[in-house]
This record gives sequence, C-alpha cells and structure tokens, in this order.
Amino acid sequence: MTLMNDKVHAYKDQIGALSDVLPDVVKSYHEFTGECFQPGVLDAKTKQLIALGIGLFANNEVCTFYHVQEARSKGATDQEIMETVAVAGAVGGGHALSQGAMRVQKALQ
Repeated sequence: MTLMNDKVHAYKDQIGALSDVLPDVVKSYHEFTGECFQPGVLDAKTKQLIALGIGLFANNEVCTFYHVQEARSKGATDQEIMETVAVAGAVGGGHALSQGAMRVQKALQ
C-alpha cells in the first residue's frame, strides 16, 4: 500500500470513529457530499477535478490524495489531473497577488 492509500484509509478509519461519537453529523455529511458529487450538469469526473483543485488550494493532503484517486476512477487522465494542478496554481498565485495588490498596498498608504 502506498503512502497515499494509507492516508486515505486512515482518514476513513477516523471518520468511522467520529461516527461513533457524532453519528447524525457524519451521516448528514456523507449524504450531502454524496449528493453533491452525483452527475448532473457537470459530470462526476469534472466534479472530482474541481474538488482536487480546491483540495490543493486548501493545502489538504488527504483531500488531494482522495480526489486524485476518485478523479482517476471516474476516467480522468494524468494530463487532466495535472492541468487541474496548473489551474489550482494559477488561482493560488492570483489569490496572493490580488491580496497584495488590494490589502497590502492599502496598508502601506
């Protein structure tokens, strides 16, 4: 098993343990996310690629690993996954630059 699989499995184990403490919360979360990831106007692969980009932007290692696996299982190619990485990088860089242009320059006045 790879490090990626180990981390995803550890997360799933911990969610299982959390379910013992907060069963309604975990059940509701799974129902909500399950519905969000159902194919609709956006197909399931596209939704997984969006989630991957958000996971990267949020610096969430487990979500990154999980959504790479899910995107692949929905038919995403390595190229599509890496283009998602590039878009997340552009958004992340744009976020920092926009904050510098707006907030930092304002603070310097």
